[in-house]
Amino acid sequence: MSQELNRNFNSLKEKADPPPYFLSYEVTEREYRSISGTLGTVDSSGGGKSRALDVSIRVGSPQLDNYHRVRGDRGQVTSGALITFEDNVNSIKRRLWMETDRAYRAAAERLIRIKTNTQVKVAAEDDSDDFSIEEAAVFEQPPPKLKFDEESWTERIRKLSARFQKYPRVLTSHVSVAGQIDTRYLADTEGSRIQHGRGFARVVITASAKAADGTDLSAFEAFEGIDAAGLPDDKVLLAAVDRVANDLAALLQAPEAEPFVGPAIFSGRAAGVFFHEIFGHRVEGHRQKDESEGQTFTKSVGAAVLPAFLSVVFDPTRRQAAGVDLNGWYDYDDEGVKARPVTAVDHGVLKTFLMSRAPIKGFAHSNGHGRRQPGFEVVSRQSNLIVESSNAVPEARLRQMLLDEVKKQNKPYGLYFRDITGGFTTTARAGPQAFKVIPLIVYRVYADGRPDVLVRGADIVGTPLASFSKILATSDKPEVFNGYCGAESGSVPVSAVSPAILVSEIEIEKKAKSNDRPPLLSEPATAEHK
Repeated sequence: MSQELNRNFNSLKEKADPPPYFLSYEVTEREYRSISGTLGTVDSSGGGKSRALDVSIRVGSPQLDNYHRVRGDRGQVTSGALITFEDNVNSIKRRLWMETDRAYRAAAERLIRIKTNTQVKVAAEDDSDDFSIEEAAVFEQPPPKLKFDEESWTERIRKLSARFQKYPRVLTSHVSVAGQIDTRYLADTEGSRIQHGRGFARVVITASAKAADGTDLSAFEAFEGIDAAGLPDDKVLLAAVDRVANDLAALLQAPEAEPFVGPAIFSGRAAGVFFHEIFGHRVEGHRQKDESEGQTFTKSVGAAVLPAFLSVVFDPTRRQAAGVDLNGWYDYDDEGVKARPVTAVDHGVLKTFLMSRAPIKGFAHSNGHGRRQPGFEVVSRQSNLIVESSNAVPEARLRQMLLDEVKKQNKPYGLYFRDITGGFTTTARAGPQAFKVIPLIVYRVYADGRPDVLVRGADIVGTPLASFSKILATSDKPEVFNGYCGAESGSVPVSAVSPAILVSEIEIEKKAKSNDRPPLLSEPATAEHK
C-alpha cells in the first residue's frame, strides 16, 4: 500500500492537472462465521473472508477541494472496491493503481463543478475549510484471530432453538450466533501508517407471532462480546429463550395501546436508544455545515440543551460498561485520527460536536469520529454514547416519582418502556425535525396501586427540543444497548450507555398493523405429542 501510494501520488502531482494534494488508502479485511437455527435444526451457516479497498483523493486545496459540500449533492467521491484477500503483491498493486486512477478522474471533474457552483450560487453560511491538517499517526497492532468453535456452536444452536418447541403460540423463532474480526490498514500521504483490528461476537434470540387482529408481534434478546468466548453459557441463554417466549405470549393477550401523552420511564437500554436517535445524530459535525440539514444545535454551543444534571460523553476508547462489552470502540477512526473521549454536553451545556476531518465554523480539527462502512464516504458518526447524571436516584424512588407525576397531571396512568428495538430520526430541514422510537415491551403504570398492564402496538414519536426539556431525573444504574447504526457513511458499530430516565411527557401513537390473519391451519404435532 505504501509503495503504490507514493508512486501514484508522485506521478499524479507531476502529470495531472489539477494535481492532488492528499491521497489515502484504507483496506478493511473482514472474516466471519455465523450459524442460525430454528426449532432444534440449523437452517443456515456461513462464513467468509474479504478485503475492501477505499481510495480517497483530494484535489484543489484544504480550503476548497472536491469534497466540498454542495446544496442537494451528497455524491460519492471515494472509490471503493473489493480486492483479493490473498497476499498477492502484484494483484493488490494493480487494483490500487486502477482505483486511484478512477478516484482521481471523479475528483477532478467534481472540483470543476464545485468551482462553478461557488460562482453562481449564494455564499454558504459556513465558509470553513474542507479538510483539516492532522498529525500523522503510526500504529501497528497484530491482526486479531477469529475464535469461533463452529462444531460446538452448531450443537448449542440446535439445543437453544429447540427450547421454543415448548411454546406453541410462537409463530417463528430463531437463535443465531456470529463471530467476526475486522482488521483495517491505512496509509496516507501525510505519513500515517496504521494497522489495527477488533473482534465482535453476538447471540440473537428472536421470536414473532401474529395477534388475532393482524398485529405482528416480536420479542428479542441479544448478548455481545469481544469474541465468542465472552458470550454467556447455555444456562443464561436458555433463560433468555424462555423470557422471549413468555414476553411474546403476554403480548398476544395484551390490549392494544391507545394514543397517549403523559409521564413515562425509559429503562436504561431504552433511554440509550432514545439519546442515540434524538440527540446523538444532531451533534454529528457534518450536519452543522450542511444547509440542507435542520441544524438543531449548530448555534447552541455554550448554551443549555439538556437539563443541568445531564452530561453526554462519546468515548470510543471505552471497551466495557456495566459489565458489558461495548460495540462502539476503536483505536483509530477511518481517517487515521486517534480515538479519544469527547464531552459533547457538560451539565446540560453543549460544548462541542463529533468531528471528522471536515472542519465546521469554530471547530477546525477532528476529534476522532470520522467513520464509515467500507465503500462509503467518511462523515462524523457516533461511537460509545455515555449518559451521566448528577440527579440519580434508586430505581424504586424513580418509580415513585413517576406515580407522583401521574397524580400531579391527573393522568389515568404513566408508561414504562422496558425494551426498545431501535428507531430513526429525520434531521434534514426539508422534512419534520422529528423522531420515532420503536418499543417492544411497554407497560401502563397506575398510581392507584393496580398492577402494571402490558400493552402492545405503540410507537414513540416526538420532536427533539421539546423532548429534552421533559427529562426530570434518572436512576443510578447504567444499562447498555449495543447495535449498528445506519446513516450516510453506511452501517457502523455503536453503543449507548444510560441510566433509566423519567420524563414528564412523552407521546405514543398506534403502530401500523397487517390485514393478514394468523395461520388458519393448526400447528403440526411434534414427535413427543404423536
